Amino acid sequence: MRLIRAHVDLPLEVGARIALPDAAAAHLVRVLRLREGDACVLFNGDGHDYAATITVAGKRETQVEIREARVVDNESPLRITLLQGIARGEKMDLILQKSTELGVARIVPVESERSEVRLDAARMDKRLAHWRSVVASACEQCGRARLPEVTAPVPVAVAGAQAGDATLRLTLDPGGARTVASLPHAMSGGIALAIGPEGGWSPRDREALRTAGFDGLRLGPRILRTETAGLAAIAALQSRDGDLST
Repeated sequence: MRLIRAHVDLPLEVGARIALPDAAAAHLVRVLRLREGDACVLFNGDGHDYAATITVAGKRETQVEIREARVVDNESPLRITLLQGIARGEKMDLILQKSTELGVARIVPVESERSEVRLDAARMDKRLAHWRSVVASACEQCGRARLPEVTAPVPVAVAGAQAGDATLRLTLDPGGARTVASLPHAMSGGIALAIGPEGGWSPRDREALRTAGFDGLRLGPRILRTETAGLAAIAALQSRDGDLST
């Protein structure tokens, strides 16, 4: 039986009756056609799934009663921060969606010299809201109850600061000295993985990353597209030391 999950940006607790936000209500009632008495699962990113029952399924309002809370423990032991050169439209959505499914903890969109997407302030706010919505939808599907953080875009020159306390900093580079097999197994301090945009990193971008402590990582004999590169690297890291190895 399919588990119907919906993300809501609201405090949730057992016994509460709440009105669902418009987006969640539309998904559950108008798209999935749930009715009064039907069950669903809500989550708000606090690490729990909340079993709920729809009590009102009206055109103007949808209400639920929360019956039970369950801890969800399916986060990866690897804390991976993906610094992703901003890609166009559906490519960026795909990267966000699939990296969320693969267990990435944080996503930092990066503006670089060769980025094909340039966002002014108004477009950036809308795009950031859209990206966070994509991540929430991916969590609904894959069963995560903690949402990966999606930050506002930053220039590549400050990527090092956005890498946080990552003890391993990598950027994909066909000529890189490191391979996945050569990486240390003790990576409790986290991993920062920088992936260039469609046009790749420029020489100045690469120098900025080197200055920030990023090493080149070689990932096989072929050059991968931006929408493939990060996902392949995350999957390789998770298979070696994360929860894809179990």
